[in-house]
Amino acid sequence: MPDGGSIQAGRDKRLDMFRGLALVMIFVNHVPGTVWENFTSRNFGFSDAAEGFVLMSGIAAGLAYSKGFWQPSWAAARKVWRRAWTLYLVHMLTTVWAIAISAAFALWFAAPQLLHENQVWVLFEKPLGFMIGVPALTHQLGYTNILPLYATLLLVTPLLLIAALRWPRTLLAASVLLWAAAGQFRLNLPNFPNAGGWFFNPLSWQIIFVCGLLTGVALKRGQRFVPVLPWLQLLSAAYLLLSLLWLKVPAVNEAMNHFMWILNTELGLPFYVTAFDKTFATVPRLLHVLSLVYLLTTLGWVRSLAASPVTEPLALLGRHALQVFATGTVLCFVMQGIKDVTGDDFLFDTLLLATGLSVQFLVAWLADRWKHHGAARASAKVAPATFAAVPEVEARGIA
Repeated sequence: MPDGGSIQAGRDKRLDMFRGLALVMIFVNHVPGTVWENFTSRNFGFSDAAEGFVLMSGIAAGLAYSKGFWQPSWAAARKVWRRAWTLYLVHMLTTVWAIAISAAFALWFAAPQLLHENQVWVLFEKPLGFMIGVPALTHQLGYTNILPLYATLLLVTPLLLIAALRWPRTLLAASVLLWAAAGQFRLNLPNFPNAGGWFFNPLSWQIIFVCGLLTGVALKRGQRFVPVLPWLQLLSAAYLLLSLLWLKVPAVNEAMNHFMWILNTELGLPFYVTAFDKTFATVPRLLHVLSLVYLLTTLGWVRSLAASPVTEPLALLGRHALQVFATGTVLCFVMQGIKDVTGDDFLFDTLLLATGLSVQFLVAWLADRWKHHGAARASAKVAPATFAAVPEVEARGIA
């Protein structure tokens, strides 16, 4: 997990770079059926960009909010909860647009496929339940359901930060116990009007967020939560290599799957240890994302790469992750509809993805410009008051 070397001097660009990269891969994966989804991280290991995004969200929360909880206050908590409210509103906006886009393709392009995908069909079979479930977050459309997880975790983040600052190991142990209980007893938040639970189960995925939060709190202090240990680097690299071979080499895949079957059926280990279930963040997926993040953030060249101009476009996306993610979510529904009409074609798919990513880069660039413009205006308002307290000759010198 990231050390705090660059935090002392300013923003750690590794977080921005990797968050931007995760956003790109999430978008590519959310326009299924293209050749390019074969090159995203989920094809080379057990976890995918979603696990990385949630872990980095935890790091960002630890960096952004931990200072206010050394002396806990309602003001500090309200700051976190305002962010959760913002995420909720963005989720509602993207959900409404997803429904509208699905309806538009059915109405104007004779392409009703989107209505039967991504849980939109529930609107027509159970309209009253749908209208209750969407705002209550008990019914989430496919490809829009990561923000409800993040918003829910932010609701309890004030308590998590109080514990992280004072009893980090106790918090980690409690997180592991909750994760294990959720897997053992199949605990989840409920769905409505359909049966079942959340696809991103907060009771399980909280362990990924908490690991990130503890990392962010340590970063804020200029420390590491997990120290750089050569044996742990080697172990992480070995597990990443094993997962790659497991996925790509048929003989290894068959042998390891049989081994996991023995662990489950013969030795009685629970499914959340031996399965590859995403909803419950099972051990193979959890170990993969933790190993990947740990190894990458112990390598010096990664820091240098993140600080280079080459990766600035990714860092730009990462600095404005919410706007970019919301834009990408709406665009992915548009592009799924287009593909339903046109079918699969390498060149056209490439053009679609390039257009979608270009729009997201434009959104991030505009957000960056708006942020700098706002900062400049704030500085201009402060300047007259500052100069008024300075003798006239000195003021002219400063000007």
